[in-house]
Amino acid sequence: MGEAKRRQTALGDKYGQEETILPWLPISKRQAETFYQWTTRGAWIGIGIMAALWVTVRFIGPTFGWWDIQ
Repeated sequence: MGEAKRRQTALGDKYGQEETILPWLPISKRQAETFYQWTTRGAWIGIGIMAALWVTVRFIGPTFGWWDIQ
């Protein structure tokens, strides 16, 4: 319990609050991690859509006669 009291007196009002990434940027580390997870998921979804579109344009479309590759 001594360590917690020392930390509380050292931090003062900021004790128990989440740390920010930078002192001048009001974004907590948890918010940054959540943002990172969302953008990574979105990037993989975009890669999957792009691959499906490429397969459609390159193989499926010409197979069904929708267009010709020249």
